[in-house]
Amino acid sequence: MNKWKLLPYMALKGVGQNGRVYYPYIGAGIFSVFTFFIFSAIGYNQKLISGLPRAAYAWMMLQIGKALLCIILLPFLYYANSFLVKRRTREFGLYSILGLEKRHIGMLLCFETLAVYGLVTAGGVVLGCVLSKLLFLLLLRVTGLPLDIQFVFTWEAFKDTALFFAVVFFINLLYGLFQVGKAKPVELLSGSKKGEKEPKWIAVYGTLGTVLVGAGYRISICSEVNSMIFTDFFCAVFFVVAGTYLLFTSGSIFLLRVLKKNKGFYYKPQNFVTVSGMLYRMKKNAASLANICIFSTMVIITLVCTITLYRGLDSMGYYAYPYDASADYGAGDLEREKVEEKVKELEEKYGIRVLRADVYDFMKFSCELKGNQFETAGADTKFENTYGVYLITLADYNRLEKENKTLEKGQALFLSEGEDLGLDSIGFMGLELPVAEELGHLYPFPKSGKSNFGTDFVIVVRDEEEKDKCARAFAEKNGIADADGFVESGYQKVGILLEGEDDEKKEFVDELLVWMQGQEGFTKCRNGMEGREDTKSMYGGLLFIGILFGMIFFMCLLLIMYYKQISEGYEDQGSFAIMQKVGMSDREIRGTIHRQILMVFLLPLGVALAHTCAGMFMVDNLMAALDLFNSRMMIWWTLWVSVFFIILYGICYLATARTYYRIVK
Repeated sequence: MNKWKLLPYMALKGVGQNGRVYYPYIGAGIFSVFTFFIFSAIGYNQKLISGLPRAAYAWMMLQIGKALLCIILLPFLYYANSFLVKRRTREFGLYSILGLEKRHIGMLLCFETLAVYGLVTAGGVVLGCVLSKLLFLLLLRVTGLPLDIQFVFTWEAFKDTALFFAVVFFINLLYGLFQVGKAKPVELLSGSKKGEKEPKWIAVYGTLGTVLVGAGYRISICSEVNSMIFTDFFCAVFFVVAGTYLLFTSGSIFLLRVLKKNKGFYYKPQNFVTVSGMLYRMKKNAASLANICIFSTMVIITLVCTITLYRGLDSMGYYAYPYDASADYGAGDLEREKVEEKVKELEEKYGIRVLRADVYDFMKFSCELKGNQFETAGADTKFENTYGVYLITLADYNRLEKENKTLEKGQALFLSEGEDLGLDSIGFMGLELPVAEELGHLYPFPKSGKSNFGTDFVIVVRDEEEKDKCARAFAEKNGIADADGFVESGYQKVGILLEGEDDEKKEFVDELLVWMQGQEGFTKCRNGMEGREDTKSMYGGLLFIGILFGMIFFMCLLLIMYYKQISEGYEDQGSFAIMQKVGMSDREIRGTIHRQILMVFLLPLGVALAHTCAGMFMVDNLMAALDLFNSRMMIWWTLWVSVFFIILYGICYLATARTYYRIVK
């Protein structure tokens, strides 16, 4: 038979005969195509893009997720393919000896790559078409968009998916051709059995790895909620990932050296095979352990962020929009009785209870805080050091909080939306105000307990005279005072909070906002219900991405763990066969296998948990930047997710141990 006619048959047969290593790769590829196709298909849904309010937030998050997906899948599939090529080198060497030239082997690789690409793409797209509607409904659910939107298959999504994975498989093909082309037949026959040279500069690697991981931990633990939080996050991730690879490369080899020098430990059958086998493949072992550690950390942190974000969506919305409807007027332009009368009318009309109907005067100033002094924010003041300072009177405070507090002349109540500052006095534009009490709450100024670049402060002064005095000091400091040394800068806030579901409150709020806009002195209004829906749409898209990315990271972790045990099982097969011939029992072999795998699996798990503990400081601040301040909830879910992951990790350990044992047996 002609060689060129035989090659396609050999390619398909080669995939089938190597099913133990190819089938997981194909399964991972199908899931990768499925995920990418989902992002593309939803992104090309024209009604989602242009026909819905707030859909732009979800669409933007999907585009970001699609770009990140490309960054993750390309190196991962390249890594998996490099393992396949390594496993097939002996087979390719045998083909060379039997008469196939390298160009024939190259074409064999082309046919195999083309067959796998076609199968993976078709399988992923079909799976995507079957499950896309379900995931699309999930996206609509978490973003709060209408559930009656239909999912539509688009050829643009199929084209993007086919093109991206064509590039991925072409790169993998080039790698395979390069590996086969540069090697001689004898090298191909022994390629999968070739041991690794011990890397040099172990001490340098270890020191540098420790420094990088320490730097990443320090950035995470010492991070603050400011404009650099996202830059700090990526720097911390880079340092920890790079340091982890260096530490596993140096640390694992150093440990193996120590164990080998301990003759009482090393020259025991169950330990000799384990240590010698790991030294035989030291660099590859270190790389796979580092990958397992990194992906384990990603799975845990992604799950924690996803669950915390889901549980905190409502609180995030109410933090930014404490009222269902609010409006601003000129100071004193709208009578409180008039507002209460209108609210009572609407309450009776729609049968909805009003929880709060707040009317208060305030002044707001942009200031810089230095120590306990609020000063004018200059042109060179950084954004994160600029704060909003609200001035309200004690009478308005008592109405808002239903309190009956009193103040001496010159005294003030003080509220920081972030951390308590514990100040005995505060300075405002040169005025010294003794703090009678630092407040723990004041509606509608939410107390987050964590200072960030969105933190506001509230100063409650005794009366209008004291408030005007502060305003005059601000005006004089900024050169905006009139001839009498004063500038009017006060406003009046009207805020309404209702009881019930948003669907029930919509007509009430719509009519109230129309009425508010028609009153004298009106400047602006806010529909808090729509604002919360915007928040839910934006962060709901992020939540959807987190769900899919958690699945992707877990898939990557499983495949790396599986390939690690498969490759090491084949490499250790001969060693265990020799040990059996010299008297090692089946029970001793099984004990050695479990000891080896347990040692290998516990190390990356322990480091991953350490990375998670350090990383949660940064994640807590990232959530705060998104207006989610419930640190206690995050700690609670971190503990639960870690326990769940340890159990799942243990199940994977038992499964891979059985696979490894079947191979060496």
